[in-house]
Amino acid sequence: MESAAGALLEVQDLTLTFGGVKALRGVSFSVQPGSVTSVIGPNGAGKTSVFNTISGFYRPSAGSIHFQGQAISGVAPPKRAALGLARTFQNIALFRGMTVLDNIKLGRHCHLRTGPLAALFYTPAARREEDALRQEIEERIIDFLEIDHIRKAPVASLSYGLQKRVELARALAMRPKLLLLDEPVAGMNREETEDMARFILEVRREWGITVLMVEHDMGMVMDLSDHVVVLNFGQVIAQGLPAEVQANPEVVNAYLGSGNIEALRARFKQAVRPTANTKVAA
Repeated sequence: MESAAGALLEVQDLTLTFGGVKALRGVSFSVQPGSVTSVIGPNGAGKTSVFNTISGFYRPSAGSIHFQGQAISGVAPPKRAALGLARTFQNIALFRGMTVLDNIKLGRHCHLRTGPLAALFYTPAARREEDALRQEIEERIIDFLEIDHIRKAPVASLSYGLQKRVELARALAMRPKLLLLDEPVAGMNREETEDMARFILEVRREWGITVLMVEHDMGMVMDLSDHVVVLNFGQVIAQGLPAEVQANPEVVNAYLGSGNIEALRARFKQAVRPTANTKVAA
């Protein structure tokens, strides 16, 4: 693993066990401030497990996660969000019966200062905070993502590509320092993919937000990334510059196979070998 000096996020020896199966096996990498880092690998390699562990949905069996130098392995997901971790999901996780604007506003709740009683009675302080929030969202986020024409529309009425854009808007409303994008262009056509790639680059360049991305579109990964981490069977098999990773024989073998069926069986048995720890960490 390369030096993590000055890293915004540092993942070290991360292990995640489900019963007798290790979904992650000693995963280590770092994310530098202002970078676009991509995590790639074949289906089932452990990419989403890494995201779920970083964002707090899974607790690792072993290893550590540091964000801005602070250990966060035991920190609850809402507190991680308040620290500056925001994410989108592989499967869209929006409130389909609510409008675009209301979905986006939900992203700011981790930073709101208005208490439950003030919000319930809609006090002047609560009103001022909501007005300021709405102004920021409409003037910055909605304009940036070019979705002003749908801001009052219910999410359920939108195309898949627009829903993915709304989910990105909600994550940006959280004012993240690190934006985790789980397959941001999955299921999109070429035009929608190009738009999303442009937004990701502008988020990094104009907003100064660091991006950690899981993605299967290799063209997009190689074009956008500063650093690429490759997983296979829950382990890091390569990492480095996009061109270096692309030429790595282990990466080629992971995606295309060696043609050696015995080698494949051996790797599979290693991945599912029972361990002494047969209980999923709470």
